[in-house]
Amino acid sequence: MFIEENNRLKATCTFDNFVTAFTFMTEVAFWAEKQNHHPNWSNVYNTVEIELTSHDAGNTVTDRDHKLAKKIEQLYQKYL
Repeated sequence: MFIEENNRLKATCTFDNFVTAFTFMTEVAFWAEKQNHHPNWSNVYNTVEIELTSHDAGNTVTDRDHKLAKKIEQLYQKYL
């Protein structure tokens, strides 16, 4: 789901509606907070755009990004 491009892991997640998209974002937020690693993201109706990069590592992709991306992918599978 995530692709690496321009020193970022990027993904687009599409849902049935806004409430489901927002529910997903809430789940991701709890995991991101636990890892102290927060995504850059946006939400328009049923679509969530996500970018992961490590600012403290010079805006490059690190193991922390891959770890959070894997968790996000697992959470997203519940909605497919």
